[in-house]
Amino acid sequence: MGQSPGGDADAARADGVEKGVHARAQEVVRPRPRTHDELHAWVREALGVEVAREALIDGHAPPFDYLCHAFFEDETPRDMVVWANRGGGKTFLAAIASLADMVFKDGIEIRVLGGSLEQAKRMHTHLRTFLARPGLRGLVDGRITERRVRLVNGSSLELLAQSQTSVRGTRVQKLRCDEVELFDPGVWEAAQLVTRSKMCGEVAVRGSVECLSTMHVPYGLMHRLVQECEGEDATRRLFRWGLVDVLGRCGDGYACDSPCGLLDECAGRAKSRDARGVAPGHVDVGDALTQKRRVGEGTWKAEMLCLAPRRSDCVLPEFDAGAHVVGGLPESREGWLWVGGMDFGIRAPTVVLWAGLDPSGVLWVVDERVEAGMVLAQHVEAIKSAAWPALAWIGVDPAGSQRSGQTGVSDIHAMRAAGLVVKHRRLGVGEGLELVRSRLRPAGGAPRLYVHRRCARLIESLETYRYHADRPESLEPVKDGSDHAVDALRYMVQNLDRAYETKYSRYA
Repeated sequence: MGQSPGGDADAARADGVEKGVHARAQEVVRPRPRTHDELHAWVREALGVEVAREALIDGHAPPFDYLCHAFFEDETPRDMVVWANRGGGKTFLAAIASLADMVFKDGIEIRVLGGSLEQAKRMHTHLRTFLARPGLRGLVDGRITERRVRLVNGSSLELLAQSQTSVRGTRVQKLRCDEVELFDPGVWEAAQLVTRSKMCGEVAVRGSVECLSTMHVPYGLMHRLVQECEGEDATRRLFRWGLVDVLGRCGDGYACDSPCGLLDECAGRAKSRDARGVAPGHVDVGDALTQKRRVGEGTWKAEMLCLAPRRSDCVLPEFDAGAHVVGGLPESREGWLWVGGMDFGIRAPTVVLWAGLDPSGVLWVVDERVEAGMVLAQHVEAIKSAAWPALAWIGVDPAGSQRSGQTGVSDIHAMRAAGLVVKHRRLGVGEGLELVRSRLRPAGGAPRLYVHRRCARLIESLETYRYHADRPESLEPVKDGSDHAVDALRYMVQNLDRAYETKYSRYA
């Protein structure tokens, strides 16, 4: 069937519009940025976005540094961790990084894995908004779906569900993981094997994994990833910023010489930045002040300033590594009482602690032994042959008084038979923990419990021992492995600070 002259004209006009769109797109995407300034200019001109290039807090990074590291393939290491505040623009910036990769690296394949599919969709929404701009919509090949977008140069991005099935079998150049603190550990491990390097047009792209998140819990996945960014042989590059680093313009309505709710955090840096003409961040100062008034100090420091993980569910929030962890011991140890604590384990580790009680009543935990898969006799030998003075006694779990079904002898009896003095004061978990708390933070005066930094497992456990976050009514701590070292300390303290009761029986 032939077309009418009007139809030909309409088709011609449509074809002309389409060619114009593609021509405009080519103007936007070429040439490829080769310097940080050129990338900054492209983001501003093509997307209408101004990204902060200066951090306001010492030790933090401006968000633009992350974009540069993600885009320029000669930056190392290629794996990255972004630790930023809630509302700090992590997802938005990752969408910009993804778009820049897709536009300038022909044929690149990117996958987005969120803590939930909804989280991944937020990044996809930002990307779709960018690609709707007049200068970029001509780059789209076909229709953008709810989970996939493809460009005419062969580049593609797809969302992955938080599941083993979704992750396994994927082979892409870049995996961007949003809110990794919420990831299932098994999915996270599987995700480490999905990347491969590839020539994408003129650019050699190495397979990389990016992790973006706030840090919710101490010693969680995000904490471990941040640690992997430390040292000369670091396997990941860390970019950290907090709310102060992304504050917007601090206008005349806010004065540093009058009470300002953000003065402690900002110290006038936002005002100074504005005076120097440095690009601001995106968070309104008024909004930041309002948010600070709504939350507690722990949440503010953890989720908005990115200073430390939140510890609101911790069993022993009184423990402060800065106050209780020491690098040395008093030179004079004359008159010290040497005691120990022990938590039994076979598959789970057995933990033994050594400590000295000085004449003033301060307890110094000086060493630890954490071993799994060993029999009791091996632990007893390690206790007796330790470099520290012989223990006056060792406090253990009262359950150790139960006889073994195989040997007919209890662990406590076996330890005593080997020459150790064993105490097993029976006390409720809550009562024992309260004794530990009273040493960590007495009602008056300095702490009466210090831990040497060589006791790494005990320190970690004191920080991570927590209650069930989803069961606020429960006073039963989570048994996730952090309980063993704390239990050993608890057995020590409850036998030291709660005297035995002597009971007499009268027989007829």
